[in-house]
Amino acid sequence: MNPFHIASIGSLFSTRRIQGLALAGALAASALSGIAIGADKVRVGMVSTLSGPPGALGIDMRDGFNLALKHLGGKLGGIPVELLVADDNFNPETGKQAVERFVKRDKVDFVTGIIYSNIMLAAGQAAFESGTPYVSANAGPSQYAGKDCNPWFVSAAWQNDSFHEAAGQHATNKGFKTVYLMAPNYPAGKDALTGFKRYYKGKVADEVYVRLGQLDFAAELAQLRAAKPEAVFVFFPGGMGVNFIKQYVAAGLAKDSTLILPGFSADQDIISAVGDSMLGLFNTAHWSPDLDNADNKRFMADFQTEYKRIPSVYAAQGYDTAMLMDAGVRGAKGKVENRAALMKAMKTVKARSVRGDYRIGANGYPVQNYYLRVIGKDAQGQIVNKTMGTIFANHADAYGKECKLK
Repeated sequence: MNPFHIASIGSLFSTRRIQGLALAGALAASALSGIAIGADKVRVGMVSTLSGPPGALGIDMRDGFNLALKHLGGKLGGIPVELLVADDNFNPETGKQAVERFVKRDKVDFVTGIIYSNIMLAAGQAAFESGTPYVSANAGPSQYAGKDCNPWFVSAAWQNDSFHEAAGQHATNKGFKTVYLMAPNYPAGKDALTGFKRYYKGKVADEVYVRLGQLDFAAELAQLRAAKPEAVFVFFPGGMGVNFIKQYVAAGLAKDSTLILPGFSADQDIISAVGDSMLGLFNTAHWSPDLDNADNKRFMADFQTEYKRIPSVYAAQGYDTAMLMDAGVRGAKGKVENRAALMKAMKTVKARSVRGDYRIGANGYPVQNYYLRVIGKDAQGQIVNKTMGTIFANHADAYGKECKLK
């Protein structure tokens, strides 16, 4: 029996409550009875948002991760993988308990998967206190980038501010004199607008925060209309982004103000839900479907074959997370119990990536390119992001200089 398929049994019972996680663990243990587990396996605990309106993001991340494992023959660093999966239900406390269970009971070698920064900040400490490497496939809070950087944290994605810094630079390049800002009121939303303002040199018409998960923006759109900004920058992930863009276009605001977006608010999950109204919108990201490298071409082709949809940036990050783990295990010569060696390897060994070459800074965050993308149609008539140019080359986050790690 293929070791990767055995490991995937735990994924079939992804939890919505901690009680469900216990059941999944019991069922997985039963299915694995009689099979030796230990030094001959790499155990990965994935905690992500897999249900409800925000769940599409976690599903894409998980599917990208699983595709990378398939490309790696179900192994990391040549060692078979056991993947355990839990749904955090978009709830920080549930996410924290799931991470605690993975590191204390299941003794995983890696934790990954968290999409939202408020859940990451609640759950991350459980991994750090146990000395378990946390490899971020998405969440990149500023708290982990600067003076509170952690030796057990490394990101295969980005630091929260970075997409928005690129958007701010784009707005400056375009010469917009006034920009109206909106984001959810949680850590990543605050990092987003901080990042945008760091590189935008014009006037901020207003800065509005809404409830995380809000889906009706009628009041906010009326306020925006009254402000009459030259451009609007919003960060709304997942279902929030879908609803905002639909309501923004329906209100006729697209004729009056240019909408600028980070990649999270203009990615394939949102394009698929909104449709033609997305055409022509500009956004910023560290990855794009048309990046011309061999790993990305293989990823794009195989993801669409495997899952019958175009991958999002979340899927690309999930894929690169598995590749970074693979590089870490290889760099540590398969000694996954030597966690310091794992972390050192992930920070220093070059990993394969769909984004092309990048490196990890001392604080665990990537130093990489950020691109301007525009939404258009490809040769098959599908609505996708296309690369327009590079905004930042080899861009490091703004907080790394405060990190004391070497």
